[in-house]
Formats: sequence, structure tokens, C-alpha cells
Amino acid sequence: MLSALKRQRLRLESLTRWMSNLPKITTHYTIHPRDKDTRWKDVSMERVGDEADVVIVGGGPAGLSAAIRLKQLAAEKGQEIRVCVIEKSSEVGGHILSGAVLQPTALDELIPDWKEKGAPLNTPVTEDVIALLTKTSRIPIPIPPGFPLNNHGNYIVRLGHVVRWLGEQAEAMGVEIYPGYAAAEILYDSDGSVKGVATNDVGIAKDGSPKESFERGMEFHTRVTIFAEGCHGHLTKGLVKKFNLREKAEPQSYGIGLKELWEIPIEKHRPGRVEHTVGWPLDRNTYGGSFLYHLKDDTPLVAVGFVVGLDYTNPYLSPFREFQRFKHHPSIAATLTGGKRIAYGARALNEGGFQSIPKLTFPGGCLIGCGAGLLNVPKIKGTHNAMKSGMLAAESIFESLTDSSKERIEPLSYGEKLQNSFVWKELKAVRNCRPSFHNPLGLYGGLAYSGFFFGVLRGIEPWTLSHGKPDHTRLKKMNEVTPIEYPKPDGVLSFDLLSSVALTGTNHEDNQPPHLTLLDDSVPVNLNLKEYDGPEGRFCPAGVYEFVPLESGSGERLQINAQNCIHCKTCDIKDTTQNIKWVTPEGGGGPAYNGM
Repeated sequence: MLSALKRQRLRLESLTRWMSNLPKITTHYTIHPRDKDTRWKDVSMERVGDEADVVIVGGGPAGLSAAIRLKQLAAEKGQEIRVCVIEKSSEVGGHILSGAVLQPTALDELIPDWKEKGAPLNTPVTEDVIALLTKTSRIPIPIPPGFPLNNHGNYIVRLGHVVRWLGEQAEAMGVEIYPGYAAAEILYDSDGSVKGVATNDVGIAKDGSPKESFERGMEFHTRVTIFAEGCHGHLTKGLVKKFNLREKAEPQSYGIGLKELWEIPIEKHRPGRVEHTVGWPLDRNTYGGSFLYHLKDDTPLVAVGFVVGLDYTNPYLSPFREFQRFKHHPSIAATLTGGKRIAYGARALNEGGFQSIPKLTFPGGCLIGCGAGLLNVPKIKGTHNAMKSGMLAAESIFESLTDSSKERIEPLSYGEKLQNSFVWKELKAVRNCRPSFHNPLGLYGGLAYSGFFFGVLRGIEPWTLSHGKPDHTRLKKMNEVTPIEYPKPDGVLSFDLLSSVALTGTNHEDNQPPHLTLLDDSVPVNLNLKEYDGPEGRFCPAGVYEFVPLESGSGERLQINAQNCIHCKTCDIKDTTQNIKWVTPEGGGGPAYNGM
């Protein structure tokens, strides 16, 4: 017995010595509280505050649509209300990435004269093509009228430019937009209701200590806060947990979308052409597909992109490298050869749809847009739903703003309004398309199911399929799978990761704590590397995570290159132990997309 205890003690001592050799990775105050750090003992933590009638977190399509609708309603009633939008990008639209084919339904309602006001919807869809790819061939798939990928009446857009234009419309109506300020903390009242948000502190060194330039963030107090952070917002995560908003909803399911912009030879350019593919290079059990959109722009421009469902199981899969080899398919290479890549980016997207919509309201606020999970997956569109949700939330909130007896507003009628809108109707109709791909035939079974039950019956089946377990639980261990060998990039059609990240314009203040935080610094090596061969180095599309040799020459450690982060949120979603927690960096940091 004593011998066994002695052996156990020796093992613990050995592990402690080994762990002491690992450098500290996480220094962020959300993991290591400052009230326990003597370096912060004499630093004032008071914050300046401001008040507004409505505060909106996120200046994307949903948030700006909510702001515009609120101002429209106030103008109709002859009232003055203060609406503030807090946006973490240094410029409105700078963090926006989408395909994108825009269905103008909500825009027609919000700003009926958008054409006269110069909205950048310059490329009406003229041609729709979808195909199943094998390694060397292409099999056309028909697109019947009314099918989700029938894009008649839609527009190919650079969504970041559309969002910038929406911001201009909002400011012209008196909306206050604060770009370059990241909402970092939710503020709660004594009764537990949300009373606003605080922006992030600045002037913190990489080791977590205060710089001489340290300044506290600013508090925004309000009667109602609208959270429009986009897919997998870090504040939205906290709200879902605190108010148990998923009590009656399935876990959200996700994908990662990677995109490039290419200038191609003019003789290959077909403005208005929309192409989608499924199949190769993914196997039949990995959900995903591609898009190729021909834009009418100053130069012959195409947007090419690739989406991979984050419920994939092989830890050796790299969404970025799947995208790169996809471009070598003969039918894709034919378009891109002779062209030049000018931009790159990536972003997570919601794929849960109808089953995964959480409760949308709580005391003091609500969720809208992709933060609420309103993407229509078979359509590969969510902007119209996001905008409509923002408009409906604004209408619900405005109904209560005149009631001064309520210090905080929970816009309860918003959920009912959404259920009576086209958003709910279309998401319910396609609810079984995405989960139908979880079958023994994978892609082929999903296509057959979706083709019949939506293509023929329009989603009237009386059952609802489940997405199953969360994405982060699906990875198999490395000894259960076959590693994937990817071809080297040729520098013509396919490229390496770092040269791709250079095209995002991403930038972060170097001397700040990494905003990719770890709940436990030991997990990446002890579990992820040991059992899954370090999947974070592959699921990240920006080279943020890499395992490097220890300085002692014995073993490896995780290195986080936070300056590379393009704010896609994939790591926070796919990390198998949910050990990675994405938080906001200093305001203004991140990618600098130009119309992505």
C-alpha cells in the first residue's frame, strides 16, 4: 500500500515538474481575475458611463436594420430616442464576411427606395448552376422553381459594402455608431436584468499587467440592449447560459465558411452567374459545399468560397486545405486560371436552423440576426432573415419605450412577431434538410431526402429531425481515423495559410493579453495533442494555434499567435473540451475586410 502511494506521489511530482516547464499561455483577466493580482492593487477601476434609450451590440445587417427601424418609428410618432450602435471593427462593415447572394425581401420593406439611395446591389442574378463534383468530373443537378437555390430576383453583393451603406443610412437618421469599440462585458442590475454593456479596457500588457496608458472601458446603460453580434457572439454565449435560453432548443450546429476574391480574365467573366457545388473534395459523410459568384464590379471579379460543417469527425481535416485543393478541380480551375487572388477571409456560420432557435428575449434585451441562428442553410442565405429580425425587434421595443413605468424592457412580442413572419415560415419548411445528412448514405441520403420532402412536399412532413450531439463532441481520436494527406499549394490556384492571412488585413496590438484564452493551459498538450494530434492547428483558418518544441528540447507546447486571429470563432466552437474561450481584443483589432 505504501509502495503504491509512493509511486503515485512520485508521478504527481514528475507531472508538476513537467508542468512548471510549460510557459503560461493565458494571461487575460477573464481567466485570472485582477482582484487577486497584486499588480492591480492601486489601479482605479472606475468607469465612465453614458445612457441611451436603446443600445445595439454589433453593426451588421441585423443591428443596423434594428437601429434604422427604431428611428423610422420614432419619426412617425414625432418622438426623439437615442439609439447607439457599438461595433468592434474599426470601420462599419470591416468584419463582415459572407458569400453573398442577397434576397432583398427585408431591404424592400426597410428602405423601399434603396435603388434611388445608391445601395450597392449592382449584380442581379442572371444564371443559376448547381453540380455534384467527383474528383475529375461534374454532374449537373436541376434547380426547380421554388427550390432554395433558385436565385431569381436576388443580387450578388459584397456584403461589407452593403453594411457600410446601411451604416450611412442609419447615421443620416441620427443613429450614433461607435466603430472600434468592442462590447466586452454585460452589465446586470440588482434584479438580474441586463442594464447595458461595457466596452473593453485598453492599455493592458501581454503579461496581464497594467500599462501606464491603461484606461477602463465605458459603460452604456439603457432600457433595452439588442445583441446582434453575429454567429457565436461571446456575450450572447453568456446570456444563453445565464437565462437558460436553450432550455427548449437543440444545441446550435455550425459550419465554417472560407472565401477568396479573385480578379479573372474578362473573357471568363459572366456577371450574375451563381454556381454551387457539393461533393468532392469532401467525403460523403462530411457536410459542405462551394460557391462561385461572378460580380459586376470595377474589375472582372468572382467570389469563390467553401463551407465545411463543423460536425466533421476526423481531427486531421483542415477546412482551409480542403478549400485550397477544391480550386484544383478542373471545372473550378477553368475559371480561376489566369486570374489573381486579391482577398481572403473566413467566418463561422449557424447551421442549426429552426430546431436551434433559442428563446429570443430576456429581462433587458433580446437576440437578433445570426446571433439568434436565423440562417437558412439550404438557401445559403441569412441576411434577409437577420434584417427582418432586427426590424421586428425594433417594433416590439418601440411599443414599450413609451411606458416609463418599466426601467428595463423585455420585448416579449418580438418572438410572436418573428413566428408570424416569413422568417419562421421558411426556416420551418427547411428544418429537416440539414439534419437529413446524418444518415448512413451521408451526402446522397441527404440530397434524396431534401429533394423529395422539400423539393416536392415543401417541408410539410409532420416530424422534425434532430441535429444530435454538439459539434465539439464529434471528433474521433487520432487512433480511430486515417490521417488526411493534403497536396502542397502551388502558389497559383492554391496557397499557404500565412500568405492567405496577410490578405485579410488583420491587425491586433501586439502587447496585449491573447484574446484566445484557455480555461486550463495544460489541456492542449495533455489532451488535444496527445489524443487528437492537435486539431486546433487544423480547424483554425488563420494559423493562430501551433504546437512548437519546448525550449528544453523535451516535448511540445501550444503557441497562440493571437495577432493572426480573424474573429471567425471556429476555435470556440470546435475545441473538443470547450477549453478555448474567445473574448474581445482591444477595440478595432481584427480583420480589415473590404467588401467581403
